[in-house]
Amino acid sequence: MYTLYSMQKSGNSYKVRLALAQLGIPYNCVEVDILQGQSRTPEFLAKNPNGQVPLLEVAPGRHLAESNAILWYVAGGTALAPEDRIERAEALQWMFFEQHSLEPNIGSAYFWLSLVKGGRDLQSHALEDWMENGYHALRVMESHLTKHDYFVDGRLTIADIALYAYTHVADQCDFDLRGFPAVRAWLDRIAADPGYVPMDWQPQMAAE
Repeated sequence: MYTLYSMQKSGNSYKVRLALAQLGIPYNCVEVDILQGQSRTPEFLAKNPNGQVPLLEVAPGRHLAESNAILWYVAGGTALAPEDRIERAEALQWMFFEQHSLEPNIGSAYFWLSLVKGGRDLQSHALEDWMENGYHALRVMESHLTKHDYFVDGRLTIADIALYAYTHVADQCDFDLRGFPAVRAWLDRIAADPGYVPMDWQPQMAAE
């Protein structure tokens, strides 16, 4: 069974939990509070020298880092991972976009404004850039979603899961989604999927 090192309020960690839930894959979940330095202990750094979550133990002593790499690993051979060559490349295109355009801006704003006490004051110099670049990312997504229900192949894939994680908490860090009706409709479609679990869901809740 997989062991996932995860932080409950981390969007990158949530991506993996959401994909595992969608696929019905059981796993052990170990909470790592990066705000308390738990990803910087010698024990954790021995597993992931980069000191970040999520981290997936795929076999005893073998660990896989980086959320989108983990998504490809767990979803390989399933309906969540496109097999067609161009559709696979399109999924990768959107997942690269997520890591380069969405996560550094909306993800950073969410982390500092929603999770870190006093983060707004600590990062006041960065807020303007995060907002400008974050809204640009949302406009790119809105343009695509006005013509498509999902990002690849007209169905839910790991590209949607990757993008959903931080987009769905954008309103918690000053982003106003009222001007993005296609994005909001896409968020609703993801949340209505039978395999969906919210960010605060935990694996043990399934047995309750």
